Amino acid sequence: MTIVRWAPSPTGRIHLGNARPAMLNWFFARRHGGRYVLRMDDTDTARSTREFADGIEADLAWLGITPDLLVRQSDRTALYDAARDRLIAAGRLYPCYETEDELDRRRKRARALGRPPIYDRAALKLTEEDRAKLEAEGRKPHWRFKLDGRPVQFEDLIKGTQTVNTASMSDPVLVREDGSYLYTLPSVVDDIDLGITHVIRGEDHVSNTGTQIEIFEALGGPVPIFGHHNLLTDAEGQGFSKRLGSQSLSDFRAEGYEPLAIAIMASITGTSLPIEPYASLDDIAAKLDFSMISHGAARFDPVELDNLNARLLHAMPYETALPRLTSLGLEGEAIWLLLRDNLSKFNDIVEWSKLVLGPVEPVIADEDRDFLALAKALLPPEPWSLETWGEWTNALKAATGRKGKPLFLPLRLVLTGRHDGPELKSLLPLVGRTACLARLP
Repeated sequence: MTIVRWAPSPTGRIHLGNARPAMLNWFFARRHGGRYVLRMDDTDTARSTREFADGIEADLAWLGITPDLLVRQSDRTALYDAARDRLIAAGRLYPCYETEDELDRRRKRARALGRPPIYDRAALKLTEEDRAKLEAEGRKPHWRFKLDGRPVQFEDLIKGTQTVNTASMSDPVLVREDGSYLYTLPSVVDDIDLGITHVIRGEDHVSNTGTQIEIFEALGGPVPIFGHHNLLTDAEGQGFSKRLGSQSLSDFRAEGYEPLAIAIMASITGTSLPIEPYASLDDIAAKLDFSMISHGAARFDPVELDNLNARLLHAMPYETALPRLTSLGLEGEAIWLLLRDNLSKFNDIVEWSKLVLGPVEPVIADEDRDFLALAKALLPPEPWSLETWGEWTNALKAATGRKGKPLFLPLRLVLTGRHDGPELKSLLPLVGRTACLARLP
């Protein structure tokens, strides 16, 4: 079975850049009848909070994603400890005692000599006596994974054949001096334990993949299939970032955007599929193949989001809108079908519904008062239909000689109080004769 995971760090509210891998993993799981694991990478105890974790779950639910399994790395430390001990016993994880200042000086010296600034494995030369002396001085080791130092090749679902040469890399630190784990080891251990078959993530992780494959192999676990997608950037081409305060999904929700609009923008941007309304997430999953993902950047356009959001509302069936209309105290299919084409955000319906239900503040130009008085006198009797508007305006045209804008605009302004809006021939029957008489002077 296909099993994917999305692994956010609960150190802030998720933004569009985070939503992209969340959605792409979801679509892949749905397309292949697989399972979707939400893994909270909450080992950073200084910055991770339960509030942010709860917010991530709420944001996923708003987007329409229901994970099949939720795990928290903070609950799984025993697994990481066991893997650490196995790697130490195998000679793949070794203690190092350099301070950050010492390492920084070594890197600068290597650059000055024209060498790559990678770790020189000096700690491997330490004897038991050397380590005992350093620890007697109060130093605590951090632990590095000993790389094979070879070209690691893998077939990427999106980018094709990739090769990462670990010979050009420093042995990565997997365990900090305080015993806490960096991202890499817990991630690999979890992928093995949870049976993750496909790791779908941003292309900024390609260079990490060689190291991770070596750790998978060192632990004897199956290596998943990797897929690295292009990154979503803002309108200026900058990457989204929690630390830079990029607009979060909760911000978009508070501003009234449709979750499907956000899901489409987060996933379809930077692919060969058009940015347009889709019926549902499953509709996108059925159409989006990873071969459609561009190798160039995926640039988010807020104007495109606004247009898409409006188009989704304009096509929304009454049955879909009804629960939200009911919560706003507004019901009636005729009103929805009349007004939805004017909406940018769903709650705009509250203001637009005043055209039907009132109150309306009529706009009346002094030069139009006599014309509007005649319009009131010629207002047809009920019952009204879609033909009523034509009957009324034809009578006014015959009586006054007005036509075009001088005929129609004063009527629109007095009946709706605004220059824009739905067709008056459709609006008039819903407003009714009594309300129209009250709006005419």
